[in-house]
This record gives sequence, structure tokens and C-alpha cells, in this order.
Amino acid sequence: MNIHTNYSLKSLNTFGMDVYARQFASFENPEQLLQLQEVSNEFSKCMVLGGGSNILFTKNADRLVIKNEIRGIEIVKEDGDDVYIKVGAGVVWHQFVMYCIENGFAGIENLALIPGNIGASPMQNIGAYGVEIKDVFYSLEAYHKQEAKTYIFYNKDCEFGYRESVFKKKYKDQFIINRVTYKLSKKPAYNIEYGAIKQQLEIMGCKDLSIKNIAAAVIAIRTAKLPDPKKIGNAGSFFKNPEISDTQFEQLKKEFPNMVGYPVKPGLVKLAAGWLIEQCGWKGYREGDAGCHPLQALVLVNYGNANGQEIFLLSEKILKSVFQKFQVTLEREVNIL
Repeated sequence: MNIHTNYSLKSLNTFGMDVYARQFASFENPEQLLQLQEVSNEFSKCMVLGGGSNILFTKNADRLVIKNEIRGIEIVKEDGDDVYIKVGAGVVWHQFVMYCIENGFAGIENLALIPGNIGASPMQNIGAYGVEIKDVFYSLEAYHKQEAKTYIFYNKDCEFGYRESVFKKKYKDQFIINRVTYKLSKKPAYNIEYGAIKQQLEIMGCKDLSIKNIAAAVIAIRTAKLPDPKKIGNAGSFFKNPEISDTQFEQLKKEFPNMVGYPVKPGLVKLAAGWLIEQCGWKGYREGDAGCHPLQALVLVNYGNANGQEIFLLSEKILKSVFQKFQVTLEREVNIL
């Protein structure tokens, strides 16, 4: 195994932060993890990189960084209604979505064009437009860094929550996800409850619903309002949509009648973080090369030469102003290093 020293990570994170890893290696199969473990005494404290689309580097990585490049898409089981597909953690998420669209496998069409790789999908419980990974997740294979052993996690084992799983808190930095198996449907149950999808389908003149048309609508929506990381550095949504009590929501509605909120379960309402940030005047704000995107306030951007600390400080200002105005605490979705 080749371990590089003082390795640039600029091309491996979508914010385009010009930072370095003290040591760097990549792996294409679980067996190579064992080899890495044998040659590096820093393996147990290594950092795993996937697509680099959910991380903000505020400093160099003073450790071993390993890039997951396990590929492959394999149908492992199917019946009349469902298909089980095992996917390497290094596969690009959107490529897998398009593979499913082309083969008529339904369930993740609403998650088209989400940045990142397969390995991050259960870790983050990624979601969009009424669908989350937990809805289609079956199992995953994960390598325990200390025990040098592979474990299988099923849906209930992952303890999925809103952009949460056991891999973000309970087992943080303990496992390396190698492969994920999804249970998708051969008989689509379309999810177009989010108004933006219905509107986009009408704009596109789609009279017949299909997973292909829904994916096309989602791609059009995301392309119109989210910046391409290849052109402007960003990590997609920087903040989670906060959840508050319905009592607090009703109180806020009296003062802010246009506040957007969606009931998530009895007694709990999810707010639109983008709306809150926009009401505080941050949408389109720019300080040097760090900014808040002019079309989507949830997205913080690097216009070229901002460093991670500048982006982080901007996020701090946004958090404080939203709390001052609404008494609502925002939480970052992006991981900070």
C-alpha cells in the first residue's frame, strides 16, 4: 500500500479548501484495509473520506486520511415486488440513482443529484423531498477499526433519525462503511407531496408519472437553486431544518405569519432553515470569498479563496442571528474539522 505524506486534499473536498493530510492512502476493497492497518500505526485514528461533500476543513488533517474507493453495483436478491442491490461505498450516489432509474427500480428517485458517495448515505440518513435513506435501506457492511472485524448492520441497528445514525454519534469514527444494500421496489409508489415537484412536473408538461420524470423534476429543481461545487465551492445544505414544539411554532406564527413549518409528528414541527436565515438578511451575503448563496440561503459558499475558518465564522454569525430573532437553534449538517 502506498501511503503519501503531506498530501493535498483540495480536489477531494467540495468546498475546495486547500488543506493537507499528514498521511494519505486510498483503498479499493476491504482486504486493503487490513494491509493499511499492518503498515500504519495511525490506522485506528484515521479519517475516512468519501465524496468530500459534507465536510468543512478549517485546518490541515494532522492524521492518516484514507479515501474509500470501493466500487461495484450488484443485485443480490429479487422477487416479484422488490430488488436488493449491494453497492460499494465509493460509488457516486447520483450514479447509483441513475442506474436505478434506467432499470426501473423505484424508491430513490426523489434523491437524485444529492452530492456525495454511497458510504455517506446511511451515515447521514440523507433525504430530500419526503424521502430518506431509512425508507430504502436494508443493511451495510462496516469494518471496525480497532477490532479489525467486519460487522453487518440492519435498518434497526442504525437508529436512523433526521440526518442522523449511530455512525455520527454512538459509533463515531469507529467504523468504515464498505458496502450498502438497498431494498428498492419494482412497483413504484410515487412521492410528490412536496409542492416543488408537482410544480416542476407541470412546467415540464409531464402528464404521466414515472420515476424517470420525478428524477428529472428533482434534478431541474436542484440545478436551478443549488450551485455546482465544480464551479463554486460548497457542501450543499449547511444547516439542518430545525424541529420545535407546536406550541412554540404557534407563538412564532403570531409574530411571523409567513413562517414555514411542517408537522413531523404529534407535538413537533419542522421549520425551513433557509427561510429563517433569509429573514435575518443573510441570503446573498458575501464577506471576501465566503458567502451565503443568493438563490439558496441554506448553502454557504467559497467563491474562490475563502478558508475554512472564514466559512465557519460566517456560519457562527448566522446561528447567532437566527437565535436572536426567532429563539430557534440551528444545527450544522456539515461536519467541521
